[in-house]
Amino acid sequence: MLTDAQRVDVRRFCGYPLYGGQPVQAFGWRFFQQYGTLEFRMSNMQDAEEVVVTNYLTQLSALETAIYGTSDNLDTDVAAVWTHNKNEQRDREALFDSTRRRLCGFFGIPPGPAFDVSGSGGSIALVV
Repeated sequence: MLTDAQRVDVRRFCGYPLYGGQPVQAFGWRFFQQYGTLEFRMSNMQDAEEVVVTNYLTQLSALETAIYGTSDNLDTDVAAVWTHNKNEQRDREALFDSTRRRLCGFFGIPPGPAFDVSGSGGSIALVV
């Protein structure tokens, strides 16, 4: 069974909002059908499935940390024979987001509303 911290990471990496401690209207699984599916599947995994999810969480944590680590090189463009990859952060974010998508796929859910890789502010649109 996943720990509370692991469940928080699954929600976060999949782009779903925090669960919180109090049930309120228009929130969480009551509002997003996919969120309910995610919560159900996290609560009903087989042992082998939990191993796969735990491996994803380990990889995603390392990838996320590496993205933040790119700030160490933001002040260097060229040093001796070493040349900084100007696209390092973008490349690392693309790998991170690709792995997040695979985690969503493993759970059988679409990425959540907070999974915004386009910079557009989200993928939910209201058509009138």
